[in-house]
Amino acid sequence: MKADEPIKFYPLEEVMTEHLGPIGTPKRDAFEEELRLDLLGRAIREARLQRNLTQQQLGELVGVQKAQISKLENSLTDARFETVMKVFKALNAKVSFSVELLNQVLPVA
Repeated sequence: MKADEPIKFYPLEEVMTEHLGPIGTPKRDAFEEELRLDLLGRAIREARLQRNLTQQQLGELVGVQKAQISKLENSLTDARFETVMKVFKALNAKVSFSVELLNQVLPVA
């Protein structure tokens, strides 16, 4: 690229489709699942730090080992929903999420 050429920008959706495949493909689904887990772990870590708690202290509040908190924060485990909710409750954090139905036909057994 020459110094006087403008930088070309691409929409995120276009880049993801090019490198991971269209929505609904296994590679794209796996990436998006990993991303969601990473964002959840980051939210837990940020909330813990804002409350000035160590992983050990948060674990004691929740009733789990420090290692479990570390695994949650680093997206190294598929934690049970109940455990994640206990963590946010211990952090006195409001949790909200949304459900979006995709335009897909569901296979019926």
